Amino acid sequence: MKFYNRQTELAQLEKIGQRAQKTAQLTFVVGRRRIGKTSLLLKAYNDPSTLYFFVAKKNEALLCAEFIEQIEQKWGEPVYGEFKHFKTLFAWLMERARTKNFTLIIDEFQEFQSVNAAVFSEMQAIWDLQHKACQMNLICCGSVYALMTRIFENAKEPLFGRANQRMHLKAFDVATLEEILQDHAPGFSNEDLLALYLLSGGVAKYVELFMQQQATTKEAMLDLLLAEDSLFLEEGKNVLIDEFGKEYGNYFSILSLIASGKTARAEMESIMEMQIGGFLDRLEQEFGLIKKVRPILAKPNSRSLKYEIEDHFLRFWFRFIYKNRSAIEAGNIGYIRSVVARDYATFSGKTLERFFIDRLKALQIYNQIGTYWEKQNTNEIDIVAIDDLNKHILLAEVKRNPEKIQLELLKQKAAKIIETYPQYQFTYAAYVLDQIRQLWKPHNNSYKTSR
Repeated sequence: MKFYNRQTELAQLEKIGQRAQKTAQLTFVVGRRRIGKTSLLLKAYNDPSTLYFFVAKKNEALLCAEFIEQIEQKWGEPVYGEFKHFKTLFAWLMERARTKNFTLIIDEFQEFQSVNAAVFSEMQAIWDLQHKACQMNLICCGSVYALMTRIFENAKEPLFGRANQRMHLKAFDVATLEEILQDHAPGFSNEDLLALYLLSGGVAKYVELFMQQQATTKEAMLDLLLAEDSLFLEEGKNVLIDEFGKEYGNYFSILSLIASGKTARAEMESIMEMQIGGFLDRLEQEFGLIKKVRPILAKPNSRSLKYEIEDHFLRFWFRFIYKNRSAIEAGNIGYIRSVVARDYATFSGKTLERFFIDRLKALQIYNQIGTYWEKQNTNEIDIVAIDDLNKHILLAEVKRNPEKIQLELLKQKAAKIIETYPQYQFTYAAYVLDQIRQLWKPHNNSYKTSR
């Protein structure tokens, strides 16, 4: 599959590489597994001098032997000396960087924690002593978000303050997914685009797997994802077990509840019969997997909030696969397929709202975009987008089926918002599944603009 998107990131990495020609640069790159970090870095630094080290959980001496082999192959020269510890090898590389400009990519950098936790302080000592006189472009890349951010952003850690820049690689946006489908299946439907957005979550590796298997329709994607030998069936565990450690069971239970529509803390605590505030905070702040959603107009400390899983694929995995893992153990994957067939339309309706929110964000018009509801979830409005500069508010209802749109009711639901913004103009809009492939404008299918 050709290389899509990432132009901004490639340009940023190029500038970093240029700065490293004068003085050493340290960049740490984070992003969930399968998001395309390694592919991006190797694309950006496609140079014979670039070294790529992958930190596997193994003996430090064996790891160093593999790194030496990589150096000898890439640079075409023997490496003399005994390198049983990474600190010795890193010191040797820093010494070489005094006269040689090169990029060193260390992938899954956080795994040094398991190999030899002292590596971080050893690297810090060597870096502090030598980096100003060196030309090394050091890229530390990792997929365990919590560990990577702690290593470089926790003031108690030795590498705190050493990184010159941070890069957080995100999923493909809507426009990129549309481009990919257009290249592989020009006749794709609106349903197919929504399915790719939902089932891949914009994760590069998942998109690649779908395209390689020519799974370009909704049904084909679901068939591939829910096959008996599918790699996706254990993917949630593979991605998150290392993040969560021994408490993964509690984290998985919380994520499963959120994916099933139990989005309020009190509701989740009632079901789990335990306090989960600490788990929710870590899922949001350390792992970046969930976010708090408050209604537009709510105060920052308002108790009126819900939780939402950020990653579309994980939301699907926890809703349908993890929740029904007993069916997998019983060898009845067909059961999950039946549940998906029954609930997909309703489940994807929520994803459709986020699809259009992403579209609106891409327009770069509004300074606030969110949803709205009042007490007991009354007067819910799917999308509220506020442009304070031009004193304009867009209120939108999102439905799969255009026959269910009720714009007059939407205006009634907005009474409190209208009262709060007396000087603003309002647009009432309907966004439906059939619109997602249009040359998209924010006020398509608008009702009218007025107070």
